[in-house]
Amino acid sequence: MTSEDRTQAVRGRRGEARLPSALVVVAAIALYALLPEQLIIGPRLVIPALEALLLAALIVVNPRRMTRTNRWERVAALTLVGLIATANTVALVLLLRQLVTTDSSRAVELLVAAGQVWLTNVIVFGLAFWELDRGGPVARTHLPRRRMRRADFRFPQDEDHDTVDEVQAGSSKVSDWVPAIVDYLYVSLTNSSAFSPTDTMPLSTRAKILMGAESTSALVISVVVIAKGVGSLGP
Repeated sequence: MTSEDRTQAVRGRRGEARLPSALVVVAAIALYALLPEQLIIGPRLVIPALEALLLAALIVVNPRRMTRTNRWERVAALTLVGLIATANTVALVLLLRQLVTTDSSRAVELLVAAGQVWLTNVIVFGLAFWELDRGGPVARTHLPRRRMRRADFRFPQDEDHDTVDEVQAGSSKVSDWVPAIVDYLYVSLTNSSAFSPTDTMPLSTRAKILMGAESTSALVISVVVIAKGVGSLGP
């Protein structure tokens, strides 16, 4: 692809749709709001309400497609991710304490809560990867590659340009492919399941720190929390 072709491809990119990411955030808000009372910080609806307000502000800026960004939009987006992450981390700590101090009569409730915390963990790290990589969702679809920020992740599409025709057709160089929210959620899911990168490699220091933190927290949830919960179901 020539330089002119790449420029035309960038101009032809559409901003990423707002709906998928909005639904993901709504899912994270609902998962937290439905946790047992002992895992909630303060009144049940305070944090979900703050998160909903931040999401509403982001939707106002980009209601259908993500085509506009500014300093305050970026601050609101990163604050939203940070708020979800903080609330979920506290919920995990409280969950661990509940497992130590609570008898087996609440084992099923705690197992369900562990699943909620784990799924929220997948969502929040997927959102963090999505917001940070290459300058964020708006930059990825509106800037030529030479003006994008340094990549935090290397996807398979970023190195498929020298494969067979039907594979290279979807590569970054040939089709001007850029990752979207689903791609980052997949990275987060596989990292939480395998406790390590799978097909997408972290490149930057912050990406490695985030993936390390996610795999560690997922290990705690999967091995310690769920194992203790299952053990307490015994006779």
